[in-house]
Amino acid sequence: MRNFAPRIENSLLMRRKILSFFVCLLSFSCLALILTSCAGEFNKVLKSPDLDYRYEYAKQSFAEGKYNRAATLLMDLITPKKGTDEAQEALYMLGMSEYMSRDYESASATFKKYYQTYPKGQYAEQASYYVGQALYEGAPEPRLDQTPTIGAINAYQQFLDFFPESDLRPKAQDRLFELQDKLVQKELLSAQLYYNLGGYFGNINSSNESNYISSIITAQNALKLYPYSKWREDFSLIVMKSKFELAENSSEDKRIERYRDAEDECYGFLNEFPDSKNCAMANKFIARCKKIIGD
Repeated sequence: MRNFAPRIENSLLMRRKILSFFVCLLSFSCLALILTSCAGEFNKVLKSPDLDYRYEYAKQSFAEGKYNRAATLLMDLITPKKGTDEAQEALYMLGMSEYMSRDYESASATFKKYYQTYPKGQYAEQASYYVGQALYEGAPEPRLDQTPTIGAINAYQQFLDFFPESDLRPKAQDRLFELQDKLVQKELLSAQLYYNLGGYFGNINSSNESNYISSIITAQNALKLYPYSKWREDFSLIVMKSKFELAENSSEDKRIERYRDAEDECYGFLNEFPDSKNCAMANKFIARCKKIIGD
């Protein structure tokens, strides 16, 4: 007697696969139809001459989290709505739509426009804060150009000056300190880069010496600008190492003077950071300086 069970099982499996395929196809078709319908509706609204209808649709889109749609509609409504009761709300909502869409550059410009246009407006405080917040979100990592970071710092500082009692003040201050740290990190990376380049070109040449000098100047300027930075020891270490290497790679007529300067820097480092893990390095440099100078 033949066993038909495997054939039946295979047949049922095939039917399930076919059914699953058609279910998926139907679901995809329904989704495509919905998306097409939504796109058609949006285009209809976008072309409507009824400003109030377009504005209400923009508000609805914003409330539903459809920020790109809201921004697209609002950009065309800002000028027509100027001078109306809805002008402030429209401009502020445009800024928030751009911000939520992560178009931080446009958002910052829109919030700035709002604050300049309505310095005592209903949303003036929030707009002033979000000028800085949008720039903060778009600020690059420390290795890159920090122009947006400086812009964000200035915007937050202006917000704190004009709204000292704001509930957003603590958050703005935290962001301000964070951005300042980013500028300090930028200077630290630059000083370290100059130091690394100084050792790259070999001994006793102008490029080598110039890089060590640049490292010293960059680090010392940072210490003056940010005297209470958490990276103060790192900057001081770079200055000490750079002065020592500069002495090591100097011509005979400059060596003694530069070794004395390096020795003084090492003592200064030990006095300021007596518990540093780099004290052994400082003492090693001092011993070498004394040997050369003849003390």
